Amino acid sequence: MVTLAEVAQHAGVSASTVSYVLSGKRSISATTRQRVERSIRELGYHPNAGARALASSRSNVIALMVPLRTDMYVPVMMEIAIAVATTARTHGYDVLLLTGEEGPDAVRRVAGSGLADGMILMDVELDDERLPLLRESAQPAVLIGLPADTTGLTCVDLDFRATGALCVEHLAGLGHRDVAVIGEAPAVYERHTGFAERTLDGLRSAARETGLRLLHRPCEGGYDATAVTVARILDERPDTTGFVVQNEAAVEPLLALLRQQGQAVPEDVSVVAVCPEQVAVQASVRLTSVSLPAQEMGRHAVEQLVAKLDGRGGDEVVLLPPELTVRASSGPAPVR
Repeated sequence: MVTLAEVAQHAGVSASTVSYVLSGKRSISATTRQRVERSIRELGYHPNAGARALASSRSNVIALMVPLRTDMYVPVMMEIAIAVATTARTHGYDVLLLTGEEGPDAVRRVAGSGLADGMILMDVELDDERLPLLRESAQPAVLIGLPADTTGLTCVDLDFRATGALCVEHLAGLGHRDVAVIGEAPAVYERHTGFAERTLDGLRSAARETGLRLLHRPCEGGYDATAVTVARILDERPDTTGFVVQNEAAVEPLLALLRQQGQAVPEDVSVVAVCPEQVAVQASVRLTSVSLPAQEMGRHAVEQLVAKLDGRGGDEVVLLPPELTVRASSGPAPVR
């Protein structure tokens, strides 16, 4: 392990000069700075993280809070987490991953311990119990998600309300008048998770504006649960000609059930999904969908947090506009 003293000797300067070059706390001539930086590269020197934190009052760590729940689609959560980690690294930060469901206790522990310079919170609820403590804390934070009240907060998210509206407008434009929504697991709505509630709000609002009849049913996902949900929908609304699916685990079971019932997609029934693009293009019928920009959300969150840490950013809400890609699963409503 190369030491700071060895770098100083190699560059022909004092150890304090090397320290000033690393910290930027004092002005060093361009010639001396270049000589020290060349020695650092040639020797492969890496500053000790603990010593650097003590000297700068920075840990160069970002805490990422990702509650991994069984009712959430974990691949999307992890794609966002990977985007956070890779973007953070380009800015010189490492990521501390917190996967428990500790809520305010985790915020309190991170804010009070100096473990991290800032926090990124995921799986945000409309009335998230972590937010009061977050507002009281002086530590910079960014939410990937949108609570009901964004006052004093920095947030980034897909515009899920516009997403729901876009799905309904697409089907209404194709002549569909009875549309059913296969939603997330019931627990997601019971927690008032922001993305699910906002999508539903957009779906209902657009349905009212277009005169479309909308039926929403939560679903655990998987074949058996989807079969029960579809049977219930068709019993209540036998004239249903369109489905909007916001539940990755229900996508393929729904397509299989429609085939078993002799319903052709999209000739008899249209299907639109809110899901990762990979799920849409790999389904047995390529799905018309609004994709989830997981990598973009993760990148934006880190860039917002780094700006706050550098004193450049204020509180703001960034909503990424949805894009609907038309594929093979949606078509004109059948004439009945």
